[in-house]
Amino acid sequence: MTRTVYVNGEYLPETEATVSIFDRGFLMADAVYEVTSVLGGKLIDFDGHAVRLKRSLDELDMAEPCTKDELLEIHRKLVELNGIEEGMVYLQVTRGSDGDRDFVFPSDDTKPTLVLFTQNKPGLANSPAAQKGIRVISIDDIRWGRRDIKTTQLLYPSLGKMMAKKAGADDAWMTEDGYVTEGTSNNAYFVKNGKIVTRPLSNDILHGITRKAVLRMAAEAQMVVEERLFTIDEAKEADEAFVTSASTFVMPVVEIDGAQLGDGAPGPIAKRLREIYLEESLKAAV
Repeated sequence: MTRTVYVNGEYLPETEATVSIFDRGFLMADAVYEVTSVLGGKLIDFDGHAVRLKRSLDELDMAEPCTKDELLEIHRKLVELNGIEEGMVYLQVTRGSDGDRDFVFPSDDTKPTLVLFTQNKPGLANSPAAQKGIRVISIDDIRWGRRDIKTTQLLYPSLGKMMAKKAGADDAWMTEDGYVTEGTSNNAYFVKNGKIVTRPLSNDILHGITRKAVLRMAAEAQMVVEERLFTIDEAKEADEAFVTSASTFVMPVVEIDGAQLGDGAPGPIAKRLREIYLEESLKAAV
């Protein structure tokens, strides 16, 4: 089935969607993006994604392509047109094109490019991976310094996932100056003696929308959370671990660099947080 996608004000079959070869998103990764999950045909954490999108645009001095209400309407229409019950809506904004390649930004009247498409993911909430947990390896973090801006500069995270795959693992945690920053497409946590530990917010990591919601829910459930730097060796000695992201929610980690955590099965805190997140997010979905 051909998807209907959105490109600069038009809903089109994916086979007819085009952008300029001079678009700065294509030439220079001069673009930001968001991914919003869909459960039960409704959008999860849409407001959080919209707020972060505006922050990313502001940090790069990039114009907003439309209002938040217009974005919500586009999201909802794409979900409806493509019959998405469980899946994701991908959104990308680029600085656009003035018809040629140049390192200097185009003129202020150049319109940004806005593209959205859906991905149908049946069984997203009941992922088999969440039942058994994932295995991660550690790799050096050599990305640029503004990881808090959700840009499309994803080459190294992609390479990291391939490193993990070649090592027989599922994903990679990146480290810098001896400390874990985050996963290739998620925020990282470990649990020791009932305490949840995760790196604090800064320019070094993405300010995850799911992270924010999960930490709030953990506090409401009277779980202890400590935001601080931590090492891979410390995480390898943990009772359990997990990652969070918009597409995986709360995903248990059962092995780090070949070291089994606990009994090798998803831990109770990760499982409980996943249950709470899915339950509460569905209630608030739009």
